[in-house]
Amino acid sequence: MTLKIRIDDSAPPYEQVRAQISEQARAGTLPVGYRLPTVRGLAESLGLAANTVAKAYRALEADGVIETRGRNGTLVAAAGSAAEREAAVAAQGYAERVRRLGLGSAEALDAVRDALRAAYGEG
Repeated sequence: MTLKIRIDDSAPPYEQVRAQISEQARAGTLPVGYRLPTVRGLAESLGLAANTVAKAYRALEADGVIETRGRNGTLVAAAGSAAEREAAVAAQGYAERVRRLGLGSAEALDAVRDALRAAYGEG
């Protein structure tokens, strides 16, 4: 695992750690089950405070990218399946909400398409 923290970057160090680990996990550079360094170990190797790395690990765990298993350490999780499960739950909640609001499926799909275009900067 290779991480580079840039002091002159506008992103805070914890966000740089979070983004780089997340990207490496998504790309497969960090395979599922890869054991990450301890918070203290990674902090020392990057020259950061332990709280900074701990904050990044908490955010990664909340995103489903990593999972902490107590004494067994912190491992890269099956992020794709966790992300897909979370998306399915969100989609189900949305479907129930628009039905209660009285929108038809075509109107609901139009709203989703508009939101996705805005979120992904597609016009």
